[in-house]
Amino acid sequence: MQYILEKNKIIYKNVTDYDLKQTFQCGQTFRFDEYKDGFTGFIQSKPCYITLKDEILTVEILNGQVNDELAEKIGDFLALNMDYDMLKQKFSQDETLKKAIEYAPGIRVLNQDFFQTLITFIISQNNNIPRIKKLCDLLAEKYGTKVGNSFVFPTAQQMKDITEQDYKDMKFGFRAKYLADAVQKFISGEIDEVTVKSMSYKDAQKYLMQIKGVGPKVADCVLLFSCKQYESFPKDVWINRAMEILFPQGVPECCKGYEGIAQQYIFHYARFNL
Repeated sequence: MQYILEKNKIIYKNVTDYDLKQTFQCGQTFRFDEYKDGFTGFIQSKPCYITLKDEILTVEILNGQVNDELAEKIGDFLALNMDYDMLKQKFSQDETLKKAIEYAPGIRVLNQDFFQTLITFIISQNNNIPRIKKLCDLLAEKYGTKVGNSFVFPTAQQMKDITEQDYKDMKFGFRAKYLADAVQKFISGEIDEVTVKSMSYKDAQKYLMQIKGVGPKVADCVLLFSCKQYESFPKDVWINRAMEILFPQGVPECCKGYEGIAQQYIFHYARFNL
C-alpha cells in the first residue's frame, strides 16, 4: 500500500482491482452515499470524500489533517493491503466463478467497525437497502455525534440508554428487542470485540449467536465485514438461489479460506443475472 499525504488528503497509488460503486453498493455497508465523482461517508469517525481515477484512490478528510496512522487505518478499512489480483486468479480456476468476477471485478470486502457492523446487520434482517440506510441514518442523527453537516454512527455508550420501546417508536419493529440486547451485551462485555477476533470462525459464529435475533447469516456478515474472517459465507435467499443454480456441489475448492470474498462476487452476480 503506497500513499502520500497532502494537507487533508491521503492519496493511495497503484490501486487496481477496485471499483468504488461496486464496493459501496454491494450490500456490505449502509452509510456511504454516491456524491459527484465518488462517495461520502465516515471512516474512523471522520467524514471522507473518496474518489478513484487512473489507479489513484484519494480520500479527502473533510474536517481535519491527515497523518500516517490515519492513512494506515483508512487503507485497512478499504482493504488496500489485500492482493485481489492474486485472489481473482485463484478463484478463476472455476469457470462459473470466473464469470461472476468478470461481471463485477472491482468488489472489495471492507474492514468495518465491529459494533456498527453488528447493529446495522441486525437492522438489515428482512429489510431492503433504502430502508436500512434510512434507519441507520436515523440512529446517527438522534444519538451520534454531529460533525459538520453529518452525524457519526453512535457508539455503544451513546446507545446504552435506548430502550426497546424507543426502538419501536423509531419504527425498528421486531428488531427492537434484538438491538437492545446487542447493545446491553456489548456494554457489559458479554460480547467482546477482541474475544471475537481471536476465535476460530465456527467458535466466533456461535459466540455472536448469543445475541437475541442473531442467527448464522447476521453473525457471518459481522465476521466477514468487520473481523477479517474470510471463510464466513453469509447466506440469504439470493445466495441460496445462486448456489443451487451455479454451484450445486458447493463452494469451489479454489476458494478455500476466502469463501466470503468469493460470496460477494456470487451475490452481486446473482442479484442482477439470475
